[in-house]
Amino acid sequence: MVEPRNFSEFDEDDVRSRPARSTRPRTKDRPDYSKAATAFVVAVDRGRVTCLLETVTSLQPDNLITAMKSREIGKSSVVVGDTVGLVGDISGEVGTLARIVTVAERKNALTRTVDDDAEIERMIVANVDQMAIVIASENPEPRHGFVDRALVVAYDQAITPIIIMTKCDLSDGKEFLEAYKDLNIKIIKTQIKRQKGRELDEIRELFDGKCTVLLGHSGVGKSTLVNALVESADRATGSVNDATGRGRHTSSSAIALALNPGWIIDTPGVRSFGVAHVDSKRVISAFGEFREAIEHCPKNCSHNEESCALNSWNLDDVSKSRLESLRRLLKA
Repeated sequence: MVEPRNFSEFDEDDVRSRPARSTRPRTKDRPDYSKAATAFVVAVDRGRVTCLLETVTSLQPDNLITAMKSREIGKSSVVVGDTVGLVGDISGEVGTLARIVTVAERKNALTRTVDDDAEIERMIVANVDQMAIVIASENPEPRHGFVDRALVVAYDQAITPIIIMTKCDLSDGKEFLEAYKDLNIKIIKTQIKRQKGRELDEIRELFDGKCTVLLGHSGVGKSTLVNALVESADRATGSVNDATGRGRHTSSSAIALALNPGWIIDTPGVRSFGVAHVDSKRVISAFGEFREAIEHCPKNCSHNEESCALNSWNLDDVSKSRLESLRRLLKA
């Protein structure tokens, strides 16, 4: 049997002191970032974010600031097109690193899921005015599925869609584009080998003063188009694999380039473009002429079934064509 020790026998060596969790006193006060410098995100690459101060208009290397997300941002993503608040060293000198402490509320975001069953959304860019869906007349072959899905996201986020068909010196693409003739979408056909001309002037006019994102498969000529519009861009261009018919990736991340005025955002070529995250009601809202008819549809109508009120509605030829397009988009 162990005899209990007499408390008089204890000394300071018997006392175990527990170190404090922090030497900093706890406080409910939060840092004040009201004076953080406002900047525009032009590139994001492996955790490093390239920004341009709001007060700077010239996109020159000396004006760019490298920053990283601070702990305050949490798991929120920072993407090209974001407006952020910067603190720390914002001189932009080599070796300096600022901190992103705030991300302004976005007016829209271009996101996609890897496939239709995926629940995780991947944000590509934010705060854009226009989406230029770039397709080639051939090599690689254009796909209605991709264009339709891109249009779904554009309508969902209130982004103005534009279709640009390149390589029209190989094929006129008329039959493919017929599906979009009644959607009130600006369509431009260009011969990508010709680096100047009326088509390029038309694109410049459309992009003037706007923030436009280019979206398309690899090999369709996005980077070539960017190089034609922005002389200093120097974006790498690639070719199409003869065996697979798919383009080779030349851009690994999105980047914004100044048009003065306006911005053009080049994005990596996409292999898949899932739209599982899109609310179909917001897509339907882009087709205002069907609003009255849809009010007579049965509950939870998919608008692709026999009981849909649109089937018995009096529609002219243009409206019928647009209805076919809407139904195709809802099934995209």
